[in-house]
Amino acid sequence: MKRVVYNFSPGPAALSKEVIQQAADEMTDWRGSGLSVMEMSHRGKEFTEILANAKNDLRALMSVPDNYKILFMQGGAIAENAIIPMNLVGRKPQQPATIDFINTGHWSVQTIEEAHKYAKVNIAASSEDRGFTYVPARDTWKLTPDAAYVHICTNETIGGVEFDYTPDVGDVPLVADMSSNILSREIDVSKHAVIYAGAQKNIGPSGVTIVIVREDMLGHALPSCPSAFDWKLVADHDSMYNTPPTYPIYIAGLTFQWLRRQGGVAAMEKINIQKAALVYDYLDSTDFYSNPVPAANRSRMNVPFRLRDESLNATFLAEAEKNDLVQLKGHSSVGGMRASIYNAMPIEGVQKLVAFMKDFEKRYG
Repeated sequence: MKRVVYNFSPGPAALSKEVIQQAADEMTDWRGSGLSVMEMSHRGKEFTEILANAKNDLRALMSVPDNYKILFMQGGAIAENAIIPMNLVGRKPQQPATIDFINTGHWSVQTIEEAHKYAKVNIAASSEDRGFTYVPARDTWKLTPDAAYVHICTNETIGGVEFDYTPDVGDVPLVADMSSNILSREIDVSKHAVIYAGAQKNIGPSGVTIVIVREDMLGHALPSCPSAFDWKLVADHDSMYNTPPTYPIYIAGLTFQWLRRQGGVAAMEKINIQKAALVYDYLDSTDFYSNPVPAANRSRMNVPFRLRDESLNATFLAEAEKNDLVQLKGHSSVGGMRASIYNAMPIEGVQKLVAFMKDFEKRYG
């Protein structure tokens, strides 16, 4: 029989088994077309239908208002670290513009480093003082009144820190990197000017980047912005200014359909709360393992943890893999372990992980 494993990778991450099976069934012949999606013309009627359905399903899942464009782009969230300032700092007549950042970890730091090329950078708040283990309280933020925008990373995959609310930043546009928690909890899109996310956590394979942008943010690209990264051009051409990543968009569309069958984002959020609670409740009950993040800021998607005796790390990982629990090694910058429990991770996988952790503690604690 085919081996069944539970994949806790932070990304590229697990996909729904239903989505993988549907993609396999349609691999050589998409719905009687005689074509694989991988070989379709992106301007043909078959792919045009796939793209339209994916966009419409995402709009429905997130209740995206009509005055927002949904773009399917390339380059991942790291490319957007440059694309965003190239599209937004031009809104400010006085140059160089200022961008405000809330620095909550590794991915925030990368975004900040890139932004220095395009604007002044103001670190309005940072959790670096405690090893990026919390979200700075909103009343501590020192924002710039006329900033081009305020940037947050709503979920830091490495540190396991997540915003549990959408901050009010007044009239300044709020830009959010939601790469690792998009579609995992309900949010009010209208409180954001831009939401962006690499697909390879909660949506599909790497290769496509989702950008949800309010229409008044379009049309301000710097002259140096490459045409393929100008949001207005991409929007005007319905994400087909250049050849889009067709197969990742197709898989994303299947994932959106799967999410709607599960009951949508609200239903997934309830399940994600349950899954996260299983792990955190156990971590809080023992001193054999530890998690450094305060309860209010703990990520539902990425749960980092350490063993009290770190000489057991290799043994833990080897035994976990023998028990079909894979990709649990923490990021090289922080060490330890990390369980990424995105939407596609079934609750049974989390239950099996916690049972293994308990048994491991019993044998080595």
